[in-house]
Amino acid sequence: MKRRDFFKVASGSLAGLALAPSLLESCGKGGGTSDTPVNHSEKPSGHFQLWQLTSASNAIGNSYVMKTGEGNLILMDGGMESNGDAAKLRSYIQAQGNNKVKAWWLSHPHGDHIGAFLNITADLQGITIGTIYYSRLKDSVKKLEGSGTLATRFYDRLDELAAAGVNVVDLTLGGRYDTDGIFIKVLGIANPEFTTASQGTSVYNEQSVIVRFEDDTKSVVFTGDASEQAGDKCIQKYYKYLNCDYMQMAHHGQKGVRESFYKNLDFKHCLFPTPKWLWEAGTEDTVNASGYNTHLTRKWIAAKGIPDENLHVAWRDIDWHLA
Repeated sequence: MKRRDFFKVASGSLAGLALAPSLLESCGKGGGTSDTPVNHSEKPSGHFQLWQLTSASNAIGNSYVMKTGEGNLILMDGGMESNGDAAKLRSYIQAQGNNKVKAWWLSHPHGDHIGAFLNITADLQGITIGTIYYSRLKDSVKKLEGSGTLATRFYDRLDELAAAGVNVVDLTLGGRYDTDGIFIKVLGIANPEFTTASQGTSVYNEQSVIVRFEDDTKSVVFTGDASEQAGDKCIQKYYKYLNCDYMQMAHHGQKGVRESFYKNLDFKHCLFPTPKWLWEAGTEDTVNASGYNTHLTRKWIAAKGIPDENLHVAWRDIDWHLA
């Protein structure tokens, strides 16, 4: 079988940050037609269900499935490549989407986010993909950490899929990519100016796509693994868009954005793509021996007055579903 024939897929459709009042007023405004302030007279006509998938092996992983009112699947990341996450996601694609993915969003090239994508697209088994959305790292950034090899595999795979007819989109900051009446606004893309990592985490985390999904009843913001610098940049430009009903907690709820990022925003529910061992890491005021500080994030969220029942944690609420 030729390599091109192997990829038979559908085409086409198929900081301590104290914000000054003047900045708050300007957030969400910009210089282009794709970068306009929130228009509250414009309402989404579409609807989506959401699943937060629990890791198949109690590992760190980021995997979300959305099903639109028209029956189409939108995926966010997918989890690890070889620990069962890919097989689990494949089963959701089969059961919920009849083996069709209309849009696949990928936040950044770390294995716990793009691994399942690499696994599934290596052997599609009848799955078709319409559009893939991502933000490509500059070569100068890609070489700054060891997972540059994984990033190269990822970009090679995207190029193969594009050659096979998949619509592969390198995102534009502030762009709108609406699907089935769902408003989808890009608030963060790769940041080549960030060449060192916040809190000693990863340069790639600072390149995470940040995106807002809004339907007829709710809004969800996905932050990927955004850390302090990416969070600061995003909130200064897109403050109004970051206010939402459901906030995916950055970097699995630890070593992500600053406390001030969460403190300055209005959201009601938290999505924690977090395994049990990471959920329990550290104490309320310290990090644990491995440097994890999940308990500090939990303390910040409690200080906002968000109750425990509004914390949707991957290990605790197995494959949590929002209709």
